[in-house]
Amino acid sequence: MIGILLAAGFSRRFGSSNKLLQTLPDGRQIGLAAAENLIQAVPLTIAVLRPDNKELAELLQNAGLEIVFCHAQEMADSLSTAIRYSANFTDNSSNQASGGYVIALADMPYINPLTISTVAQEISAGAAIAVPTYQGQRGHPVGFSVRFRNELEQLSGDEGARSILKRHADEIKLLACDDAGILADIDTPADLAKPRS
Repeated sequence: MIGILLAAGFSRRFGSSNKLLQTLPDGRQIGLAAAENLIQAVPLTIAVLRPDNKELAELLQNAGLEIVFCHAQEMADSLSTAIRYSANFTDNSSNQASGGYVIALADMPYINPLTISTVAQEISAGAAIAVPTYQGQRGHPVGFSVRFRNELEQLSGDEGARSILKRHADEIKLLACDDAGILADIDTPADLAKPRS
């Protein structure tokens, strides 16, 4: 199983500062918190960043993530880059991606690692696609079986993997959880200021 942390966005709605380096109430940067939650559940995790984001790259590398840079224009660029890069870890005897991929967003720092583990376990157990839900709403991260590798590699546009989810809607396994963090992304300074339970 391979984790993928998408951290190459431009964060235009946040303003001029680097959103993923902003500090949460627990003292961690947004991007680092999301990374630590993911790598706790999926020890082999790749983070995709823009080449100019050296400070975040260093933070995430020190946290144990594999780093790949992408001149991303759209979310799909980042995701396809990560899937291609993951071949470095799947062409050896351990075949780390035999289960698939857990795809998370770096601006979602409140997801419980247990939720991420549950998504990964469902994919390992044979689910094609696994999506957590909270009070009936779908959230992140999303798990994909390794059989979607080619489709993930060929993505384009700003939808990320949404097009795959639409095409294979009948294969999605929804996982109800008590984790509001799966819906909580930080897009603006106001989102960062919201109190969290």
